[in-house]
Amino acid sequence: MLDLFLSAFVTLFVVIDPPGCAPIYAGLVSGATHRQASAMALRASFIAAVILLIFALFGEDLLGALHIELNSFRIAGGIMLFVIALDMVFEKRTQRREERAEKVKATPEVEDVSVFPMAMPMIAGPGSIATIMLLTARARGTEETLVVLAALAAVLVLTLAALIAAGPLMKLLGTRVEAVITRLLGVLLAALAAQYVIDGVKEVLG
Repeated sequence: MLDLFLSAFVTLFVVIDPPGCAPIYAGLVSGATHRQASAMALRASFIAAVILLIFALFGEDLLGALHIELNSFRIAGGIMLFVIALDMVFEKRTQRREERAEKVKATPEVEDVSVFPMAMPMIAGPGSIATIMLLTARARGTEETLVVLAALAAVLVLTLAALIAAGPLMKLLGTRVEAVITRLLGVLLAALAAQYVIDGVKEVLG
């Protein structure tokens, strides 16, 4: 069970990428007080948790209703995660996030960034939704599903902590360290994505 927890935790941590969300959030709430920023961080994490929990518990039923085989979703999800990994290695993902954040900041009437863009699509984006669905689909029985959900909860708690400590954290790490971490996580995600595709192809051919 510990192996499953660690595998799910690492996969979700890489996809959700709390260290990558922190600097974007710091830029979005630069004009807010610490209390306001903390409240928005808590709200964003809660909304993202609800979205991901819905897809974790009912995603497979949704696929069934759409007549999509689980193996097809494994392969498609693996390819999607691989594209995200390439973006992370070449820093395009961070660039897109920053551009999205700048658009939100440029709109004066938008003050609360907890729902958009933080909860969706930065935390509960296509990659994390696909990942949680893949992980729960691979889980056998209620016990393994609860382990996966525990890993998700742990990652979301770390994400919340990273958002709350975003300002001081960025001063501590600096942009160079953040870039190195993002690239390393991208390489790891690429390997995990390839494994998803291999598993899906094996099931189809087997």
